[in-house]
Amino acid sequence: MDKYIIFAPKGRGRFANRLGELYLTIGDYIDMEKTEGRHLQFCKVFLSDAQNQYEELTQSPLYTEIISTAANSIIEQPPLDGSKITIMVKTTDDADNFILHSIRLSEEETRGANSYIQTMLIFNKYLDSIKDMGITMKEQCVRTWIYVADIDVNYEGMVKARNDIFRNQGLTPETHFIASTGIGGFSQTRSASVAIDFLTFPKVKESDKKYLQALDNLNHTHEYGVSFERGTRLTLNGKQTFFISGTASIDKYGKAMYIGDIERQTARLLENIGALLHDGGATMNDIQYFNVYLRDPSDRDLVEGFLNKAYPNIPHVLLQGKVCRPEWLVEMECVALKADATC
Repeated sequence: MDKYIIFAPKGRGRFANRLGELYLTIGDYIDMEKTEGRHLQFCKVFLSDAQNQYEELTQSPLYTEIISTAANSIIEQPPLDGSKITIMVKTTDDADNFILHSIRLSEEETRGANSYIQTMLIFNKYLDSIKDMGITMKEQCVRTWIYVADIDVNYEGMVKARNDIFRNQGLTPETHFIASTGIGGFSQTRSASVAIDFLTFPKVKESDKKYLQALDNLNHTHEYGVSFERGTRLTLNGKQTFFISGTASIDKYGKAMYIGDIERQTARLLENIGALLHDGGATMNDIQYFNVYLRDPSDRDLVEGFLNKAYPNIPHVLLQGKVCRPEWLVEMECVALKADATC
């Protein structure tokens, strides 16, 4: 089965020292995982300042000898524990790997392009990359993460572009969309307003997927003009993987709940996640990790305390990432795992 773990440096010295600490810690961990028959499959790197850290990271042994050997994503979403860099590591005993297209635009590509144009460009880059692979976005793309710089300004353009692309590719409310998180985040390109990660499973068929609903808790996303699935259960290789999209404090009519109350918003969104998992036959105990996005970093201690009390055994990382609606103070995503009962 898959295994997820989150690493953050304990030292608070120079960035180079923190990279060195992670190089040793993660390297030792991967060596131990190999003895259990698991190999490194994926690293997700959260930086506090991509403009100043990206080049140093990608030239370090941590990147060249570990991170770059697997699928990886690098994004600026500052870890709220002061670590400057936090890395989520996934190991697996699966022989079949997914494909991660982590698409970041260059300065030249973003020059003069608004968020609509940049989103269209990124989606078209992805479609070009898979066109000769015998796969389609509609069937084999299972999950996306869309990072929007200055999200209060640029989110609308991204949403319109995604809607247009999906419509063109046959993704509609009558068919299905793709599980996704649309969240504040910055790439290493200063002028980029959008960056996207696409998670693709080349061997997956539509019959391997179930789109999760919890209509007593959450409405369909297309009812308020956006196009993503609340969650997707993927049954493949003897296991069920639940990809839960970015989830916030919302009711069954799409209305934000508990405005201004971070603790009640946290409780409500976790209730929503539980309802989505229930639709696919899983529980909160099957969750492997939480990524937690906070609009206001000063809410960290309250949310950290809530999670430590409610789910002490589930790894989590708290990040500064503005949610797409200003009234949402917190958003979470997660992955859950179960053995396929039919195997």
